[in-house]
Amino acid sequence: MNTTSPLRILMSREAAASLSSDVARVLAGHAHELVTPEDDQSLQADVAFVSRDVTGLSTKHKVLPQTQRMYDRLLAAPTLRWVHIHSAGADRPVYVELRERGVQVTTSSGANATVVAQTAVLGLLALARHWPLLLAAQRERRWASLMGSGLPRDLPGQTAVVVGWGPVGQEIGRLLRAFGLQVIAVRRQAGAEQDGVRFVAAQQWRSVLPKADWLVMACPLTAQTRGMLGVAELALLPSHAGFVNVARGEVVDEAALVEALRDHRLAGAYLDVFATEPLPETSPLWTLPNVIATPHSAGFSDGNEDRVARMFLDNLALWSRGQGLKNLA
Repeated sequence: MNTTSPLRILMSREAAASLSSDVARVLAGHAHELVTPEDDQSLQADVAFVSRDVTGLSTKHKVLPQTQRMYDRLLAAPTLRWVHIHSAGADRPVYVELRERGVQVTTSSGANATVVAQTAVLGLLALARHWPLLLAAQRERRWASLMGSGLPRDLPGQTAVVVGWGPVGQEIGRLLRAFGLQVIAVRRQAGAEQDGVRFVAAQQWRSVLPKADWLVMACPLTAQTRGMLGVAELALLPSHAGFVNVARGEVVDEAALVEALRDHRLAGAYLDVFATEPLPETSPLWTLPNVIATPHSAGFSDGNEDRVARMFLDNLALWSRGQGLKNLA
């Protein structure tokens, strides 16, 4: 870290108010200044922290003014060298542009892994136990025993294919194994079976789709994962299979997914992410009876803010000592 001039750290007013003493402790006497997007000095920022309150209700596809103000400052700061973001993925266009410019971008991968995994498994269990049918009957005040609509299949012994074996995928795998499912993990490279989990390389992932009772997407969005589940891959899944996506909407051909669900070539889906967010009102995914859709909220919990802040502060300590940053995108 350059000690000849103050280190300028760009963050929201809320983050600055809550983290100023922690930043001072971590920097241990190094001259620094916290600046916000409203300050002219933000254009000379060296480091930035994009907290959840900055993103707010913005999505990758619909950026609200408060979020855009921060993005504009990030892109206009010629001295910016590092940005830490609250999310696990760095696929928003602003972060892609910053990385192409040579700015280091670190994520908060792992901060909400437990919460996302719990939500993914909740969606899987809801589909497995025919919850959409039961909830529809409740709204109609209709006593609809599952004896009439078909009994749910026992989960123990079923196979879940989990695509992506980062913090979220690993926690999903752990929880599913606790329910008695067999887990096949798709990751960059294959490997020896470990803790009852079979590993398959991404290049061979289609070979395991016919075995899947459940397909769970928990991978980052990259050039390799974009559109990886398309018409051909959906056709390989058994018609009784369920689908869970807590990764990114773009990893799936959404139109092909809708058709498979509508034609019952796929039993059901829990979706927290979509090709366009917010999900357009005209999307059939809102009303398909075998779909549970949530507004990209699988990772929300009241403890995430503190976990993300600790990750930023830990990286700031590394940065101040000239050491390598963790969770580089």
